[in-house]
Amino acid sequence: MSSTPPKTQEELKALVGRAALEYVVPGSIVGVGTGSTVNCFIDALAGIRQTIRGAVSSSEKSSERLRTHGIEVFDANTVEQIPVYIDGADEIDRGGHMIKGGGAALTREKIVADIAQRFVCIADVSKLVDVLGAYPLPVEVIPMAAAQVSRRLRSLGGEPVLRAGVVTDNGCHILDVRGLKIHDPLAMEREINQWPGVVSVGIFARNKANVCLLGAPEGVRTLTF
Repeated sequence: MSSTPPKTQEELKALVGRAALEYVVPGSIVGVGTGSTVNCFIDALAGIRQTIRGAVSSSEKSSERLRTHGIEVFDANTVEQIPVYIDGADEIDRGGHMIKGGGAALTREKIVADIAQRFVCIADVSKLVDVLGAYPLPVEVIPMAAAQVSRRLRSLGGEPVLRAGVVTDNGCHILDVRGLKIHDPLAMEREINQWPGVVSVGIFARNKANVCLLGAPEGVRTLTF
């Protein structure tokens, strides 16, 4: 008796990328995130580009991919509100809180998420966790603050490491913090964000997901929060 083989991670990304099209509002500007799963969404979005006004993007890489597909990219400063922001996650818990920033675009991702009425997270099922923190937490810092912010992160029990050779689209650095168990994502987000020199922390609790489309071997699982 034969059975359907499990889908590869790339196939799961393509699956949720296509599924996210259902959340795109016709005639609107779409918020678009960053990363390999989002690339699958952008490629799928190209097929319905005539039905939307354009996009607001969270990174230069995503903007370039959108323009290659003939989708107009708007400056976030010219857009007051968008109906939906679609982006991936490095981890997501069962409350819709996320760790993001593996692609070093966390600050711009938060900006786009903040002008969106709804956040739709697209990810494969391996990203769903009970407690955030197994994935290293990214913290974007201005360069002169890296050492002091690292000391503060160690006081929380974390082990920060400067991401080598990475400069964000904002001209800043990324600290990746291992060893944290984030039981109260909103409290930790507020704490780290207030430290001098921190541009943004990769905990998305204030701007958490409203919906998560999880790619699994059996198909797309929809979680709502």
